[in-house]
Amino acid sequence: MDVTRNLLAQLPVAEDGKLPPVDLWHPPFCGDIDMRIARDGTWYHQGTPITRPAMVRLFSTILRRDPERYVLVTPVECVGIQVEDVPFLAVDVEWSGSGRDQVLDFLTNVGDRVAAGAEHPLRFTEQDDQPAPYVRVRGGLEARLNRAVFYRLMDRVEEGTHEGKAWLGLWSRGVFFPVAAAG
Repeated sequence: MDVTRNLLAQLPVAEDGKLPPVDLWHPPFCGDIDMRIARDGTWYHQGTPITRPAMVRLFSTILRRDPERYVLVTPVECVGIQVEDVPFLAVDVEWSGSGRDQVLDFLTNVGDRVAAGAEHPLRFTEQDDQPAPYVRVRGGLEARLNRAVFYRLMDRVEEGTHEGKAWLGLWSRGVFFPVAAAG
């Protein structure tokens, strides 16, 4: 884990739990390392799962989505990693309010909390004939909603209008997110 130790040693100490400003760091690309994030949210280094949640959380704070790849970035080094789908999973959801005033608050597997809305949109696609729901967490990084979260949300679906047509969808922070065409 020499490369990963070097990455971690280069991190400035975050203040007040703030995330490092990875979008402001533009060091030279140093190549790919043998690290991947599996579809189920497990992080691997050299084929071995990273089992320490604090280590996964720390790596997640220096993860960035560049146009051509996912990278771990510090002020002086940038390395590519593999991501099978998206880097995070939404493992819980809480809601308050209803209709347009509803707020859907998601918790990810690395401890991020995001409320769906204009800055954190939900999107619904299909993969292998199965629903594939996502929420944007930060930057270009997304979390896939796990099955339990998805099914809990389906109890909150209501009819709304999207692009002039009737849809079933979800409201959060005044934004309607279409799930499926109505009727």
